[in-house]
Amino acid sequence: MPGGRVCAACGCSEIEVDAARGDAVCTGCGSVLEDNIIVSEVQFVENSGGGSSAVGQFVSLDGAGKTPTLGGGFHANLGKESRAQTLQNGKRQIHHLGNQLQLNQHCLDTAFNFFKMAVSKHLTRGRKMAHVIAACLYLVCRTEGTPRILSQLCNMKVVPWYPT
Repeated sequence: MPGGRVCAACGCSEIEVDAARGDAVCTGCGSVLEDNIIVSEVQFVENSGGGSSAVGQFVSLDGAGKTPTLGGGFHANLGKESRAQTLQNGKRQIHHLGNQLQLNQHCLDTAFNFFKMAVSKHLTRGRKMAHVIAACLYLVCRTEGTPRILSQLCNMKVVPWYPT
């Protein structure tokens, strides 16, 4: 490998880098010198319909989990993964309803943890977001001993799921 790289285990300078596997291995002793190498090249595969699509995932320099956006703020969630959008919308709605109920930050965080658990177990599929949010807040009220009743939650106005 160009660049004068040397194996720390045996001192061999013959290092094999395999971009497909994402690792660098010493050919002398077999030690793995680097694992999970991120490559900056673009690869394409052909799908069954004859079209092509890019292989891999976008990794930005300015932080993990950020994705490129198209345009400046017209669609705030454009480019985000569905799960990230669901969690962001859930958190926003939990804070909106929780503030109407005058719940403290600990209760809101706990409700959001319940919501994340519901999303990870796919309990939100086929259910209205407002019902899942209300259930999470009700769980918190019951477990924390906060004197709120179900009818209070049912009478709350829920913000729409899409960004305003």
